Amino acid sequence: MNDLFDRLKRVFDDGHGEEMPGLLTDQAFADRSPRPAAVLVPVTQRERPGVILTQRPRDMRSHPGQVAFPGGKLDAGENAVEAALREAHEELAMHPSHVQIVGASDEYVTGTGFAVTPVLGVIPPDLPLVPNPGEVESWFEVPLDILFDCSNYGSNTVTWKGAERTYFEMEYEGYRIWGVTAAIIANLQRRMRLTELFEK
Repeated sequence: MNDLFDRLKRVFDDGHGEEMPGLLTDQAFADRSPRPAAVLVPVTQRERPGVILTQRPRDMRSHPGQVAFPGGKLDAGENAVEAALREAHEELAMHPSHVQIVGASDEYVTGTGFAVTPVLGVIPPDLPLVPNPGEVESWFEVPLDILFDCSNYGSNTVTWKGAERTYFEMEYEGYRIWGVTAAIIANLQRRMRLTELFEK
């Protein structure tokens, strides 16, 4: 599938060409001005494309054991693409030269006060990824058609910071994909008409 980048780029650009009200955000729960951050959404160039996700170490002080895209806060002078590539390199030894950038999507403001920009990219399959044990316990790959199918997600509502918050979640081979990560996926899924990618 050597045209995966072109096809992703087309549906990404088409989907981001207009305003889209109602995208998910936790901005109402943020108690400070959000700090800029970015994550990389790495899509593997396979016959059946996949997406790389990580699981944070269970002994981390912040969000232990949670599933996430590689990413983090922007350093001084960085833009979202540069930060996402740097973090993917630091977390998984994914060299920036292996990533074809499709584009940067809508910021997602978290309840913990970060404005996270998802950066979509295409990578070769079967890269020799090496998790940084200080930041990543393990990594795994989910087929794109499964990850971006909203019917695979359930929803739950909890009381958080004195208000009701609804979040989405999906189980995949023992991993729980939920919270901010699932919301970023849901927003991207709304922006992109991914069915076209799987038509022969």
